[in-house]
Amino acid sequence: MIISRTPVRVSFCGGGTDTDWYSQSSDNGGMVTSLALDKYIHVTVNQRFDNRVRVSYSKLEMVDDFEDLEHELVRESMRITGVTSGVEITTIADIPSRGTGLGSSSSVTVGLLNALHSFAGRSVSASQLAAEACRIEIDILGQPIGRQDQYAASYGGINTIKFSKDGDVLVEPIDISNKTRSKICEEFTLIFTGQTRSASSVLSNSISEGKSAIDNLLRIREQADEARDLLNSGDTYKLGELLNEAWNMKRGISSSVSNDFLDQMYERIISTGANGAKLLGAGGGGFFLVHADVSIRQKLKTEFSAEHRMIPLNIDETGSCIIHHDSQR
Repeated sequence: MIISRTPVRVSFCGGGTDTDWYSQSSDNGGMVTSLALDKYIHVTVNQRFDNRVRVSYSKLEMVDDFEDLEHELVRESMRITGVTSGVEITTIADIPSRGTGLGSSSSVTVGLLNALHSFAGRSVSASQLAAEACRIEIDILGQPIGRQDQYAASYGGINTIKFSKDGDVLVEPIDISNKTRSKICEEFTLIFTGQTRSASSVLSNSISEGKSAIDNLLRIREQADEARDLLNSGDTYKLGELLNEAWNMKRGISSSVSNDFLDQMYERIISTGANGAKLLGAGGGGFFLVHADVSIRQKLKTEFSAEHRMIPLNIDETGSCIIHHDSQR
């Protein structure tokens, strides 16, 4: 049996500039500053006695031919890795695997690829995992998403990820101090809105709308630079303030990003004394990333914990990895 563990991601700034239509048409390309969160997608791959394929996730599939699988990410991951028969695959998520704004669908793809490659006897790099996940989701399945999620999940840690005009991706780790690392964990919180949405449906709208809001995206690209510098300097307060501007810029890209409920929730968060907040991912639901000092975090718990799940911002350092490899097959 093989078990892979792959983190989801939290993006501070730059989301939207990782899409091909933006990064390959902009002179400076795209850029995102993000971290991998210690919430995981686990994928198990085990050899079956027969040659059938069994896949267990929110539903159960049993097929004779992998081509008949409804789960597109599993089917295409099997195709790329060449593991196409005689296996049982299970995905287990610490958080909902769709619609949370944490890039969990891409974490599923990366984790599937890692586990299937390992089952086939191959150890692959983070760069290869991310590139293959992008190929599946964007090139093969045609999803209108960016490329940040796959790289954040594969590499782990805190990074600036650059998307060049020629399609290359460069991951630059941000070497923060232990003090800054502690401040991130103590001062930043994720608050679940209770709403989920399809990132593809939001992003398919935002592509056309975003082209008319190009100034917002140019500023969002600059914010990723600023977020990196603030992390390097340990200025978490200004980083928290930057979240507010990032949220306003994102709302200016697409009408699908927010709604009355989310706008009201944002106002409730800020009214507690929080320094800054933004909705993660494409918009329309998922998690708010909130910055507040320790005393205000208690107010946030009082205000929201009864109706909304809250998660501290703890950092995953390893990225996608194999945590169990039983070679007896």
